[in-house]
Parts: sequence; C-alpha cells; structure tokens
Amino acid sequence: MSRTLNIANIRTAMEQAGLSQAALAKKLDVSREITSKWLSGAKYPRPDKLLRISSALQLGLDDLVTRAPDPNEPVIAFRKKGSATTTARHIARAKNMGCLLSGLVPYLPFDEFIQPPRLKNPRLDYEYIQSFAASVRQAAKLSLDQVIDFVDLIGMFHGLQAVIIPVLWGRKDVHENALHIYLPDSMTTWIYLNLDTEAHDFKFWMAHELGHVFSPDLRGEPAEDFADAFAGALLFPGKLAEQAYNDVSASRSDRNRISKIKEYALEYAISLISVYVEINNYAVNAGRPEIELGDSLFGANANFNKRFMTISGSLFDGENPGAADYINVAREAFKTSFFDALEKYLVEHGNSMGFIQSILDIPLIDAKELYAELS
Repeated sequence: MSRTLNIANIRTAMEQAGLSQAALAKKLDVSREITSKWLSGAKYPRPDKLLRISSALQLGLDDLVTRAPDPNEPVIAFRKKGSATTTARHIARAKNMGCLLSGLVPYLPFDEFIQPPRLKNPRLDYEYIQSFAASVRQAAKLSLDQVIDFVDLIGMFHGLQAVIIPVLWGRKDVHENALHIYLPDSMTTWIYLNLDTEAHDFKFWMAHELGHVFSPDLRGEPAEDFADAFAGALLFPGKLAEQAYNDVSASRSDRNRISKIKEYALEYAISLISVYVEINNYAVNAGRPEIELGDSLFGANANFNKRFMTISGSLFDGENPGAADYINVAREAFKTSFFDALEKYLVEHGNSMGFIQSILDIPLIDAKELYAELS
C-alpha cells in the first residue's frame, strides 16, 4: 500500500486551528520549505514528523494519511450466502493466500504472453446477462436447454486459464464455500472450491466463480451481483425459466408449485432456490407477476439437499481421504495444475508445511500430511 498525506484534511484542520503554513512549520519545529513540500505532496514525512503533525492538528492517523491500494494487490471475492459478512480478517487472510500463490505462477502450464478473455463492460440488465450466458454455452457447444455438467464447467475454467483448488473446509452455512483470487501482475485466477458442500449448490458456486473470471475488473457487491446473475442464467437460461414459470403458475397450491420446481431442480442438477430465482427473474423482465412461495421453499430445499451426498462424499465414497487420495482425486476430477505447481515450488524452494497450511488455509496436521506427500 502506498501512502500520501490527506492534504484536504490537513488544510481544514489548519483553518480550524488558525494556523498558517508558516505557523504550522514553527509549531512542528521544521522549515517552511519542508512544510510546503509536505502540503504540495512533493515529500512524505518521516514517522516521527507524522506523529508531530497528528498531535499539532489533532488528527488521527486514519484522517491524516490516505493509503492508496497497490495495483498489483490480490483481488479477492468470496462466495457468500444471505447476509453473511466479509470481515477485515477474511480479506487479510485471503490476500495473504494470494501473495503466496504468486510464487506458484512460474510453474503453471499457461502461455505467459496470452491474456485470458474478459468482458469489456459487464452489466446486470437481464437481456445482457442472458445473451452473454448463451454465448458461453454456444462456445462450449451446449444448447440452451442442455444440462450443464461439472465437466463442462471445469472445461470452461481451463479455457480461461483459471486454476481450480479443491479444498476440504467442512460444511459452511454462510461463508467461504468458494474463494476467488485474481493476481493482476500475472493475470492469473485461482478458484478455491470447498468440496464439503451440497451437490446441488456446488454447480452454482462453480458458475458464480466463472462469472468472476470473466469480469475481473468488478469489485465488491457489483462483482457478486454480476456473478450470481450470470450463474443463474448459465445453468437455467431464460428459455427454460419461461417454461418453468408457466408450469409452476399453472399449479394450484404452493405444495404443487414447489413439487414442480423440484422436478426442474432434479433434471438440471441445481437447487430449488436457483430455479425459483430464475423463474422470477424471467417474470420481472417479462412484466409478469412474481411467484411468491415464502419460507416454505427454503424448508423444501433443505429437505431436498438431505437426499444427496456432498461433493466430497461422492468423490471419496463417504470416507475422510488421506493426503494421497485427496490429491489424486482432485487432480483427476478437476484437471487442476495446482498440485503439480505446488510440488515443484516446494522442491525448488524447500518451504515447510507452514507454507501449505497458509496457502490452503487448513489445520497444521493436514498440512503436515500433504507436505509429506508432495515434498
């Protein structure tokens, strides 16, 4: 982070204190010349002088100093549920993980001269989202009514040179089911996917992260909103949403409406919530009344999920995998180059198991087992 003085706050404080530039210089016991350079932005004061300015003008350091973000700082996006809050601790930890990932970049099997494609001007209007999602399907040779499989999504990630990092982070009700880290200096994207998630949610999280890969310049809530809208449109396009809307609307009770939504969720291997959101997105765009189901739909979705194993349960036959099984299955299922890059980095740099613990955000005991397998 580069730092500059907040000149506007300083001048306001000087006016309130009745201090001219010369008077401030005298109060700080420095020359007028150095004070002038500070206030023009030509120089930045040393720490001891910074504290003097803070004391003289009764300005806290947060008001005195403006911290400009480093253009090469890792860009972070969390896949969250509902009202989950991303704290400063979440961001700091994820950025640290991004800094560690930068060491693996030279070991990736990507063309260092080719920048992966990205959207020129991503936006949220319904027709734009639907059109873009349709173009992504077309590029993958998938029709608008075809079920998108995990293999299809994995192929899309690889086409965009995004590195998938499958992790076992346990069940997460509100946060960190997926984590997106973009490194601007190398233009590399890293996608952490928590395998301990519901089968019918996992595909949506993958598609959500794919939306981030296409729109690396978006930040904060606009980035999350775009990724959510893209994921829904990709997995359950407007053509299907219109058909489902008509079917659900024709049902006479909430129970029958939910039952019809469940049929579509099963067919397209997505959650009831995803189907519901997309049929109402279609309704709003078409000027038709939204379908209101309230909390009953969320209860039905929770019961629906209980019928299926988590992704990790399916991949590892319900067992807790050892390091070798975890790495081999992750490599095979997700075609990821992460573990190869990590292995080469560890051999060349001789890092300890603490490096693995930090880069994967896992307990030390698990990192120790992975380190023994990779080093």
